[in-house]
Amino acid sequence: MRKGQNPAKFVKDVPRPERITVALLNYIPFLSGFYAETLDVLKVSLESMRKDAGLPFDLMVFDNGSCAEVRDFLVKEKEEGRIQYLILAEKNMGKGGAWNVMLAGAPGEIISYTDSDVLFSPNWLKRSVEILETFPKVGMVTARPFRTPPEFIEATLKWAKDAERATLEEGQFIPWETFLEFNLSLGQTEEENKKVYAETKDWKIDYKGVTAMAGASHWQFTAYKSTLQQFLPFDMDKPMGQVRQLDKRMNDAGLLRLMVSDPLAMNLSNTLGYLRGELGKESQRGKRKEGLARRVLELGPIKKMMLAVYNKIFSWYYS
Repeated sequence: MRKGQNPAKFVKDVPRPERITVALLNYIPFLSGFYAETLDVLKVSLESMRKDAGLPFDLMVFDNGSCAEVRDFLVKEKEEGRIQYLILAEKNMGKGGAWNVMLAGAPGEIISYTDSDVLFSPNWLKRSVEILETFPKVGMVTARPFRTPPEFIEATLKWAKDAERATLEEGQFIPWETFLEFNLSLGQTEEENKKVYAETKDWKIDYKGVTAMAGASHWQFTAYKSTLQQFLPFDMDKPMGQVRQLDKRMNDAGLLRLMVSDPLAMNLSNTLGYLRGELGKESQRGKRKEGLARRVLELGPIKKMMLAVYNKIFSWYYS
């Protein structure tokens, strides 16, 4: 028999979620090797995200089966009110599995998704939402300009050419330093990027007094929840990769994929080297004579063999 009445019956109102939910996906299985600095990277990402986003938001974190140290840190963040919604998965569901939960369950009308290794600059969210709310038929907005595969912006360019109030310009609008900075964070070298930069281009779109660049990406984006739900569920059978499903589906649906015109988000990858000023040092050393060992490792057949071994270890770990 029930004893008394549930006190919740006498609560007259409940807190309302913010209009925007920032949804962060995290995975740190251990704190050594490749992942040695990743908890520090996560902390920096969270701090930069909250510092001056320009708009209020609730934070949702989906942890994809991380180690105990990382889970303990996230639980403490939740208990101290810095994370509003925390989901701790027992196992790594992969990015697709996590997206199926996050993009369907985030309470905000607008969802701003991010990987856990992104460094944000002031007003990153405000600028992204400005583009989202100004342009019609927007699928996603990324808070950094960089060059994305042209096959995923066909619908964006077609709209910009046909729309009466839109002005489309083609050229080298992303400064070389901004272009190189991002690509160095992906492990590429300055030398290989010189050719890419010279042979590719950007598309700038002005609409109702707001400027955006054509392109976007799955590592960080802002979108309406109702738009994202059109593309659920994502069927990905690997923990990484296959994420361009979202890029392709949005383009195929005729939605715009846009970026802010200046860099307000930066990929840190798995270290804080960017903040220590280490980014690009490898390419600078590359201008001088490299050691024999490095040249040998860069040989096609040897590099292919090393990548095959890495892939085998990675597959073994997840099996």
